[in-house]
Amino acid sequence: MAISRMFQILVVTFLHYFSASILAANPTYNVLSYGAKADGKFDCAKAFQAAWGAACASASASPATIYVPRGRYILGNVHFDGSTCKNNAIIIQIDGILSAPSNYNVIGNSVHWLMFKRINGVSIRGGTLDGLGANLCACKAAGKKCPKGATSLAFLNSNNTSISGLTSINSQMFHIVIHDCRDTKLQNIKISTPDESPNTDGIHIGLSSGVSVTNSRIATGDDCISMSPGTSNVFVQNVACGPGHGISIGSLGWVLNEAGVENVTVKSCVLSGTQNGVRIKTWARPSNGFVRIVHYEDLTMVNVKNPIVIDQNYCPNNKNCPNQSSGVKISSVTYKDIHGTSATETGVSLKCSKAEPCTGIKLDKVMLNYKNQKVATVCGNTVQIMDGVIKPLNCLS
Repeated sequence: MAISRMFQILVVTFLHYFSASILAANPTYNVLSYGAKADGKFDCAKAFQAAWGAACASASASPATIYVPRGRYILGNVHFDGSTCKNNAIIIQIDGILSAPSNYNVIGNSVHWLMFKRINGVSIRGGTLDGLGANLCACKAAGKKCPKGATSLAFLNSNNTSISGLTSINSQMFHIVIHDCRDTKLQNIKISTPDESPNTDGIHIGLSSGVSVTNSRIATGDDCISMSPGTSNVFVQNVACGPGHGISIGSLGWVLNEAGVENVTVKSCVLSGTQNGVRIKTWARPSNGFVRIVHYEDLTMVNVKNPIVIDQNYCPNNKNCPNQSSGVKISSVTYKDIHGTSATETGVSLKCSKAEPCTGIKLDKVMLNYKNQKVATVCGNTVQIMDGVIKPLNCLS
C-alpha cells in the first residue's frame, strides 16, 4: 500500500509539472486581462493591441494564443504589425463577435478595419466579424455624402497564414483582402452581405501566390471571390457562391505594365442566382498583362445570368477606353464539366480581344440549359475551341 501510494504521488507530481511546462511553453493571452469588455459598448481596440504586443514578444518556439471569449467586442481600427514579432506561430482563437462601431464614420474613412501587416505564421480560428455596414450602404444608396467604407479584414505582405471557421457579415466594403502574401489558407469561411450592397467582395486576392479557399459559403453584393493582377497558384474548391457576381479574374489591364494572373484552379463549386458564374474581365485598353493556365471543373450553375464569361471589352460608360482593344493575352483556359441552368439564353460568352485573340480555350462537357433548351454560345476572337461532348461547338458571332 505504501509503495502504491508513493507511486500515485509521483504520478500526480509529474503531471503537475508537465502541465505547468506545457502552459509555460504555450502561453495564452486573454484580451479580458488587458482591459477588453465583452459588453458591446466599450472600444476594445487598445486591449486587443496590448494582447497582440504580448503575444508577439513571447519568444517561445511554441504557439502563443490570443484568446477572445464569448461576447461582443466593439473595435475601432486595429492594425497588427508583425515586423518585430519574436513568435512566428500566433493563434488568435475567437469565440466572440468583433463588431465595428455603430457610427460608420469611425472606420469608414480608413482603408481597412482589422489589418495584419508583415506577419508570419498567424492563424485565426473561429469568431464573427460584424462590419455593421447596412447604414453606410443606405447612405450611399441615398446619394448622400458618406465615407467610402473599410475592408473588414486584410492581410498585407504576410506569409504562412491561415483563417478557419471565421464568419464575416455586413462588411462596409470587401470582407477579406489578401494582398502581397505568400501561402495563405482559408477554409470553412462564411460570408454574408445583402446582394444590394456595392463593392462588398467576399475574398479579394491580389499580388499573392499560394492561396487556397475551400469548404466555404459566400453571399454578397459583388464578386464572391475576385483575383487581381499579380495573382498566381490559387486553388478554390467546394465553395457555395450566391447571391453575388460570381468568381472573377479581373478587372485586368487598366495600366500598360501590369502583372498577370496564372495557375488558377476552381473546382467543385456551386453558384446560385449570381450575376456571373466564372468570369475573366479586362479593360479595353493597351496592356502587356496576361491570364494563363486557368482550370474550371465540376461547377454547378443554378439560375446564373452569365454562367461562363470572357469579357475583354470592358469600358463602362465608354470612358477612358473608347475604340480600343485589350492588350491582355488570355491563353490555356479550360472549362470542364460545367452543368446546370442559365437565367439567360446566352450561357457562354467568350468575347476576346481583337488585338490579342484568346488561344487554347477548351470546353469539355459544358451542359447548360435555359428553359430546358441548350444555351447559346457567343464567341469573338477565340481560337482552338473544343467540346468533348457536342462537336462542332455552335458559336454565334
